[in-house]
Amino acid sequence: MIEVRELTKRYGGTVAVDGLSFEVRPGTVTGFLGPNGAGKSTTMRVLLGLAAASSGEALVNGGRYAALRRPIREVGALLDAGAVHGGRKAFDHLGWIARSNGIGSRRVAEVLERVGLAGVARKRVGGFSLGMRQRLGIAAALLGDPGVLMFDEPVNGLDPDGVRWIRELMRALAAEGRTVLISSHLMSEMELTADRLVVIGRGRLIADTTVRELAARFGRGVVVRSPRPDDLRGVLTAAGGTVEEAEGTLTVTGLGVADIGDHAAAHGIPLYGMTPQAASLEEAYMELTAGSAEFGAVPR
Repeated sequence: MIEVRELTKRYGGTVAVDGLSFEVRPGTVTGFLGPNGAGKSTTMRVLLGLAAASSGEALVNGGRYAALRRPIREVGALLDAGAVHGGRKAFDHLGWIARSNGIGSRRVAEVLERVGLAGVARKRVGGFSLGMRQRLGIAAALLGDPGVLMFDEPVNGLDPDGVRWIRELMRALAAEGRTVLISSHLMSEMELTADRLVVIGRGRLIADTTVRELAARFGRGVVVRSPRPDDLRGVLTAAGGTVEEAEGTLTVTGLGVADIGDHAAAHGIPLYGMTPQAASLEEAYMELTAGSAEFGAVPR
């Protein structure tokens, strides 16, 4: 698993990560969300030993990444798909990484096949599109068959088919019992892919929750249908709810489904249906991180 405990990272007078704590457990896809400059990439870099913590800890399987004897057998990561020498062939690029951790060439062929690059294994990476480089980076992360995987914006440059493939791959890896952490700005994809969400802003934890819980937290009320909407409106308003009506349908905020049902039953008002209106992940995220963005355009 991944454990971040009171992690702080400073660059001179700038605090990139500020007392951040969260856990990522096996068997789930965890989305790591936050505005640009929130500290997501910095946190991943500290987890992977690419940056030193100013204070606190960032642990993988209970220890620091630098202490792992065969690191890619325990942790696979993709932070920058462009960090590949353009003159090197895809198979050779993975080959030297494999040899550094005692992994044979058969595994190189296997991961290239899994990410859909077997047909270009002997071609130079310099001719690859961004989407192909992303696939190569994912192949490198899978090379050691690790139990912990971290990806920073893995769908960048992928076409719709590739985006769907990434989604299915991440969920399949989690279903195998692996720990999967994905940083992304694509809310629509996180809504379809992630089980849990860790949301940060200005280096601090804002939320550690499930996708469903976050959407419900910023819900838009309950849509209620009844043959006696006027009577029901009066009852629910008296109970402290806010009720809006449109074409005989009521939208109620301030009261939950159970409360609405209980009040209607107590006054003998029949209900034909109640539908909670959860916010989309994008809507919930925008409300949650309002004021946390480091950069923003000025409205015209």
